[in-house]
Amino acid sequence: MDELQHAYAELGPATILDAVDAQGFRTSGHLLALNSYENRVYQIGLEDAGFLVAKFYRPNRWSDAAIREEHAFCQELVEAEIPVVAPLADDKGETLFSFAGFRYALYPRRGGRWPDLDDPENLEWLGRYLARVHNVGQTRPFAHRPRLDVQSFGVESYQYILEGGFIPPHLDVAYRSLVEDLLQQIEAAYAAAGRIETLRLHGDFHPGNILWTEAGPHFVDLDDCRTGPAVQDIWMLLSGERSEMALALSELIEGYELFREFNRRELALIEPLRTLRMIHYAAWLARRWDDPAFHQAFPWFNTDRYWEEHILGLREQAAAMNEPPLTI
Repeated sequence: MDELQHAYAELGPATILDAVDAQGFRTSGHLLALNSYENRVYQIGLEDAGFLVAKFYRPNRWSDAAIREEHAFCQELVEAEIPVVAPLADDKGETLFSFAGFRYALYPRRGGRWPDLDDPENLEWLGRYLARVHNVGQTRPFAHRPRLDVQSFGVESYQYILEGGFIPPHLDVAYRSLVEDLLQQIEAAYAAAGRIETLRLHGDFHPGNILWTEAGPHFVDLDDCRTGPAVQDIWMLLSGERSEMALALSELIEGYELFREFNRRELALIEPLRTLRMIHYAAWLARRWDDPAFHQAFPWFNTDRYWEEHILGLREQAAAMNEPPLTI
């Protein structure tokens, strides 16, 4: 067990509150763990009856430069009047802090509910904001954040799972042959799509990272921001039957194209990107499986049933990638 990786065991309430106090805040002693597994995130009460959110980064995942690049992207979006919850800066402009060996950032608390994605007006609203995010994203490249590509999300994830011995022996051949075929399908889809522009993305734009209030949406958690095709920030808002996804997509793109042209050739990447995410998600769980928190949160992982269902889901994706792309 990696010592740094599980320094979280030393991240107790006293350390958390002291870290917030060290940035000039006076904590009340209120501390609530929020729903986060990759990092440790807490709602912190302040003596003035307000709240902050403290995010303690997982050791060894991102470099300081990559974290600061995420924070800078957030700030660019805020300056473009896009409702992203950005980290707080000290009087020197620093947003990444360190205390007792832990790196952390502080955020204002912003409440809200999940978006109603059955409402066409909400989808058009999100489309408009995504276009504006991408307009900012294309102005310069990331220097320290990763790319979303077949190699990192697909090949490396597949290799990690195999080399770690996670696949039950009776499923090994089925898993290997299926994923190798899927990776070929994905590569072919990318080749058929032709040259696709890549840019800085939110990267993990699922409904849980969108908080809605009476004033509209705001966006959180750019921890997975990276370089990739624009459609990556769109497809995770699509679910249900094919007809339902097509309808939702048309509403999103209608809003999107008020601010930015959308390349229709990227539609052919929706199912390949969904497949890559499924492969990557399984590898993410595998990579974190020596963290005790993951055993508690995902007790079903690494069971025969999990891998059987994972293979079934990937077979469904193979069929989905053989269907014509969604159209607008």
